[in-house]
Amino acid sequence: MKTKIIVVEDELLIALHIKKVLEKHDYEVAIDITSVEDAILHIEKTPPDLVLIDINLNKKKEGTELGNYLLEKDSIPYIYITSYSDKSTLEKVNMTRPKGFIVKPFKEEDLLATISVVLNNYYHKKIDTNRVNAPDKDPIPFKVKEIVNYINTHLEKKLDIDELTKLTKWKKDHFTRLFSKYLGVTPYQYVLSRKIEKSKTMLSNTLIPINEIAYELGFDSHSNFYHIFKKLADDTPENYRKRNQV
Repeated sequence: MKTKIIVVEDELLIALHIKKVLEKHDYEVAIDITSVEDAILHIEKTPPDLVLIDINLNKKKEGTELGNYLLEKDSIPYIYITSYSDKSTLEKVNMTRPKGFIVKPFKEEDLLATISVVLNNYYHKKIDTNRVNAPDKDPIPFKVKEIVNYINTHLEKKLDIDELTKLTKWKKDHFTRLFSKYLGVTPYQYVLSRKIEKSKTMLSNTLIPINEIAYELGFDSHSNFYHIFKKLADDTPENYRKRNQV
């Protein structure tokens, strides 16, 4: 499933540029949202994974008012994109506690890097929050986070469910249920999604043959990797490389 991002920007050319950049990297992007009111309606109807907000919307309400709404909601990360970085603007911004801040004109790599860091931090914040809110001495959220970290640092391995279960000392069904509860996906789905994300980076930034990428990421065969990549990325590895090769 693609990461959903909405862009709250009243300058169409800028919104279109952001959309083009992000869609090249498999984000699902919604634009044509030019006011705080429109953004709130969209968020309430179809909650995104991330909101990019222009501070100066040339409307009755500034982008920081949307930031206040999202701060109170506390369920969706948001990043400001603005042409202004003066003291007055930064004071307004800081009061809404955004996850990121990008000054126009920006480089594509800066936009992508900021989004990647914000999404990653917010993803792990949910695990940490569950750990903090858990009863004293409850090891479940911490153990789940340990498994997540193990997966992310051992993507070259096959990583089957039995191996992961052994790391927890829980029974397989218990481990699968708790992992799914805290992350919203099964261990198997999480492993595959992380491997495919890693493969996208390798396809974009290296000339390693696709069959070797499949081997390096622990897939049983090139055809198995091809099938899973197409299912999760809605594209073939070859086409993805052509569109994203640096």
